[in-house]
Amino acid sequence: MTNDARRQRAAALQLHGILAHWAECAEQPWLDPLLSWEESERARRSLERRLRCAHIGRFKPLADFDWTWPQQCDQRAIAELMTLDFVPAATNVLLVGSSGLGKTMIAQNIAHQAILEGHTVLFATAGQLLGDLAGLDSDSALRYRLRRYAAPDLLVIDEVGYLSYSNRHADLLFELINRRHEKKSTLITTNKSFSEWPEVFPNAGCVVAMIDRLVHHAEILAIKGESYRRKEAQEQAAARSRKRTAKAAT
Repeated sequence: MTNDARRQRAAALQLHGILAHWAECAEQPWLDPLLSWEESERARRSLERRLRCAHIGRFKPLADFDWTWPQQCDQRAIAELMTLDFVPAATNVLLVGSSGLGKTMIAQNIAHQAILEGHTVLFATAGQLLGDLAGLDSDSALRYRLRRYAAPDLLVIDEVGYLSYSNRHADLLFELINRRHEKKSTLITTNKSFSEWPEVFPNAGCVVAMIDRLVHHAEILAIKGESYRRKEAQEQAAARSRKRTAKAAT
């Protein structure tokens, strides 16, 4: 490696002491290991920090997803989303389907992969995000928090449609979507079709404009079928029943 390349690495790491004494350090045998150690440690700490700040929570890996259960689920499209090409393109992703079909699990896997690839990510339910914004009691605090939600490369808003919200909540979500429009990617999971969003934000005048910005550059994936959680609950109940029957027979 050339001295210029080493110096660029030291500058990127902001090792100002070494840079100030570059003539003395450039040919030292410990310089290359030191630069590698610093780069590795900073990458590790950056990954830990981004994972901690993303608030993804616990989730099952996509390898455990039962692709045979949903009646409709485009596995190839989801695999393409896992490549994260949509993030630098500032394309939005909308996962639409009823409860229990794995929308949140898919979103968490995409968010986790984005962090591993070096992107900044923030994951929140719609209730958490809108409750947080609406609960602020000063304009300066609201502006600061909006900047926080607008900043990540990928913002995941989970469970849009499970609760209904006031006009103020709708206005706040529109403001956030508008700030991110064509600048950053937003991934939304929802159990409502767009024609039903006025039920989520009743009487809000900004719903049409909000949807327009979300779908302007967007990948929209519909997942259809019966709830997998209900299926698991039924299987567990059947297993417990068989176990009780077997015990009674002994």
